[in-house]
Amino acid sequence: MRTIASLAAFAALAACSTPFGDALDTRQNAGPCPPTGSLYDAARIVEFEGDTKTYNNITYTGEIVDVRLFCRYADDDDMDVELEVDFAFGRGELGAAERHDYDYFVAVTRRSGKVLAKETFTVQADFSDGPVTGESTLIRPITVPRVDESISGANFEVLVGFMLTEEQVDFNRGGNRFRLDVQ
Repeated sequence: MRTIASLAAFAALAACSTPFGDALDTRQNAGPCPPTGSLYDAARIVEFEGDTKTYNNITYTGEIVDVRLFCRYADDDDMDVELEVDFAFGRGELGAAERHDYDYFVAVTRRSGKVLAKETFTVQADFSDGPVTGESTLIRPITVPRVDESISGANFEVLVGFMLTEEQVDFNRGGNRFRLDVQ
């Protein structure tokens, strides 16, 4: 009976899909996926009405809450990865629109910091149900340029951040933080 249950479980797993939509590959990955995350200085955005940076002047806020990366090695090919990003958004009293667009970037870098590729995306927050909302987005494929099969994904990083003005970067670096998602 245990053998039949084990075979049934294995068959069910074999029918599952990977994040890329293919049948589940049970082989051990040949190496680690690239580390991923959001940059501290670019992980949040606060937009204000006017020059005063106070809670009462906030129009919109955004924060990158979580970043997950899925990868699979294939011979000596470039590595195509899938990235899932979770966002939290807030609308202040001065935010008039029920929808607001946030631009963010995804960059593939060497661990030394050299940017190999960077692409900009837009995520839209829908505030029609209230001043706080969240969104998850899936980005695929992102190519990590391995030269050959001896190059590990650990030699690269995949970083995410909001597209910010210099003033917004300075605001974040100053340790300032306003979150509209606390109720």
